[in-house]
Amino acid sequence: MTPSAVANLAGASPLPAFAPRPRSRPNSASPGPFGPAPRRLAVAAPPRAFFSSAPYQPPEPEGYSSVREYGLVPMVVETTSRGERAYDIFSRLLKERIVCIHGPIADETASLVVAQLLFLELKPISLYINSPGGVVTAGLAIYDTMQYIRCPVNTICIGQAASMGSLLLAAGARGERRALPNARVMIHQPSGGAQGQATDIAIQAKEILKLRDRLNKIYAKHTGQNIDKIEQCMERDLFMDPEEAREWGLIDEVIENRPASLMPEGLSAVDPPHHGGGAGANGRGRDRDMEEPSAV
Repeated sequence: MTPSAVANLAGASPLPAFAPRPRSRPNSASPGPFGPAPRRLAVAAPPRAFFSSAPYQPPEPEGYSSVREYGLVPMVVETTSRGERAYDIFSRLLKERIVCIHGPIADETASLVVAQLLFLELKPISLYINSPGGVVTAGLAIYDTMQYIRCPVNTICIGQAASMGSLLLAAGARGERRALPNARVMIHQPSGGAQGQATDIAIQAKEILKLRDRLNKIYAKHTGQNIDKIEQCMERDLFMDPEEAREWGLIDEVIENRPASLMPEGLSAVDPPHHGGGAGANGRGRDRDMEEPSAV
């Protein structure tokens, strides 16, 4: 390369850096012949009525499920005549006709509980409740299924049965609604929110009042209380201990030990209740003598 060419290269201005053209948003307000284009408003989802003792929580992020908020679900190994099988603890309880409602009652929880109730319809079911409440429509889906199936559903409150949880507790089979001595029960009226035009808010207000009347009638049906007293008691949060809940008609009995009617099949007639860790008089756990389950 000649010296003049080198000098020309040295004095040349650097090439401009590549700058990508910014992408225009399809909803951006770009100027037009009549001024800036109007932006489209996002359509909000219809408000939902909540029936919970806890404040409203925002929707969970995508990919996160609140169905069972347990870090690690224990596994149970069962030995049968055909070998060993492993279950998660909730599937093992399902084999004993035990269904659990733990935590907030949401659509995911309702779908699982409804499926389990339908699957276990042939014989009595034990429904253990420890819930602060949740979405009204999800709770009513469980309630309607409890009334729909032909077998009785025995309800047991452990921890708390608040809001929609108390309605499900009261909806159990008459004479089979129980609570442990340190549980608590809470009832109140539904809560919700609405936004939008005045007409939309009026529609939602009318709907939540109809929903409150429907829930009051359900409580009256299962507790024997008159509507006026129910409306008065549910005006604000009303907390009750198990004895107060029994007097109010939400439960039938306060228990400290598991009654024979709630013992799993094959256990009450073989192994007496004890606190020795699950082994019967023969020195083996009851899981050792179980037949192979028909479903997991």
